Amino acid sequence: MTRTALPLLFALTAAACSNPAPPQAPPTPQARVSTPWDSMEAQKKKAQDVRKVVDDQAKAQARALEAQEQ
Repeated sequence: MTRTALPLLFALTAAACSNPAPPQAPPTPQARVSTPWDSMEAQKKKAQDVRKVVDDQAKAQARALEAQEQ
């Protein structure tokens, strides 16, 4: 058993001490494919932006009314 174990131990030690394989390059990104709901997503984003602007204007107007009352 020691006759086979000793060479096997040396082989495993040599393999463990060898240089690791270089890392592979990351895959190249693919072009984005349009989907049927892209236009709906764009409309949703636009609606959210409009809502944000309206909310900001309402807050500004409320602050202006508070300042006039004081």
